[in-house]
Amino acid sequence: MKILLVEDEPKLVSIIKRDLTAEGHEISVALDGITGLGMAIKADFDLIILDIMLPGMNGLEVCKNLRNANQSASILILTALGTTENIVVGLDSGADDYMVKPFSLDELNARIRTLTRRKSGYQESNTLRVADLEINTSSKAVKRGDKVIELTATEYRLLEFLVKNRNRMLSRIEILENVWNIDFNMGTNVVDVYVNYLRKKVDRDFDLKLIHTVVGMGYILRSEAA
Repeated sequence: MKILLVEDEPKLVSIIKRDLTAEGHEISVALDGITGLGMAIKADFDLIILDIMLPGMNGLEVCKNLRNANQSASILILTALGTTENIVVGLDSGADDYMVKPFSLDELNARIRTLTRRKSGYQESNTLRVADLEINTSSKAVKRGDKVIELTATEYRLLEFLVKNRNRMLSRIEILENVWNIDFNMGTNVVDVYVNYLRKKVDRDFDLKLIHTVVGMGYILRSEAA
């Protein structure tokens, strides 16, 4: 998906761009409202993520101008202005959705998927991606880069659960309950054993490690180093 991010906070731009790029999206950035408006009109974007408090032209004016120009891209307002009145004004300006800062990247990705389905009537892809790892949830095929990875049924269930919950710390209890459908037993180390199996197949031959240990808590799958 081609996404235009109109946001003037460089640190936030870096975080969002890194995450959405890892999700497989193509991200362009504008640091002020006037530039964002010009880019949105000239190029064909699927989604515009738009702050309200922008230099040059505020996000509400950008949104109104885009709708007046019959731009059909979905618009998601992402702002610190979170009162009911703010939200109503934002949606009335032509936005399709409204998120308030601070926010979680997981929620942002979920909102993007929802907007995609709403716009196109298209069913969510059966492909999951994190960095260069790709999972086909229909065929259960897994590859990383050009390398096909052979997994057992249990290893696949564990990897799919980690990927679907990317960037979220998962406790051993939660993994056991969702992957093995059993209650936690203090005497079992099955999660640790299978995580080690996965690491040998998914991470060992690659510089970028995806599966990370959160000491004393559990595991997290993410595309950045621990």
